[in-house]
Amino acid sequence: MGAYLTRRFLLMALTLFGMSVLIFVMLRLVPGNVADILVDSAGIVDPDEKARIVHDLGLDRPIFDQYLHWIGGLVRGDLGFAFISERPAIEEIAPRIPITAKLAGLALFFSVILGVPLGVISAVRQNTGFDYFLRVVSLSGLSLPSFWLGLLILMASVQWFGMIPIYSNDPRGFFDEMLLLSIPAAAVGFRASSLIMRLTRSSMLEVLRQDYIRTARSKGASLTSVNYNHALRNALLPVVTIIGIEAAFLIGGLIVTETVFNIPGVARFLVEAILWRDYPIVQNLVMLIALVVIVVNFLVDMAYMVLDPRIKYAD
Repeated sequence: MGAYLTRRFLLMALTLFGMSVLIFVMLRLVPGNVADILVDSAGIVDPDEKARIVHDLGLDRPIFDQYLHWIGGLVRGDLGFAFISERPAIEEIAPRIPITAKLAGLALFFSVILGVPLGVISAVRQNTGFDYFLRVVSLSGLSLPSFWLGLLILMASVQWFGMIPIYSNDPRGFFDEMLLLSIPAAAVGFRASSLIMRLTRSSMLEVLRQDYIRTARSKGASLTSVNYNHALRNALLPVVTIIGIEAAFLIGGLIVTETVFNIPGVARFLVEAILWRDYPIVQNLVMLIALVVIVVNFLVDMAYMVLDPRIKYAD
């Protein structure tokens, strides 16, 4: 186990290093930079003034030196300064992380709390009217784009309640904030819950046909014990995998939802930073998303051992 964890942590570090190089290079392959945007927006025509801005931003140094400066600061916990606001990048990013984390957490909660139980019910009651209904709903969830569903929710709220459920920059409390985030979270989580429900259903149907399930039934085990203690636990491995993938996806996949509902989170801020070519902000945010994806994948692997004792990561 110790050797496996060592290899895994080394692989995680190597992956983050590769991501840092890829992010840094791809940003500089995009035509234009922040100096060009600042000069154009300010109407500056003096080449000397533009050269001064380029020098102040450090964009005239060799790319390798720029990378070493950024990655060295990242290792020390110094994320640099945002080019546009001229404030420390950590002060721009830190307040937005909890907002996106709450939104993603709520969306994942909705998707799991709805997807897994409904998938089990759909499998247990296979080919019944309720099963067909759940399958149609799940297909609808996979077909509807979350941003379109979000716009429908906004229009319906205006039509029926005379209000727009957009995020307030100054919520009155934690529960008030969670209530405001629950609507966009439900819009995003609807698709994820549909995917989880269908995967849970197919995995449960496969397990319910196994010999040990028939043996448990023949021994007089209750329906609840067979479905949840025997079948569901063995059917959860692929479901846990897709939950992990959705959790990682939600961190970086909330761009449109945060824009539609006016949520000042990380995903929306990332798009704004890309438009302004604000390199420190973009680099640090993408590295944050990469770190979240890597950590979630690691936690999913660890969850396998808890769910299935047969899985061992030997030294």
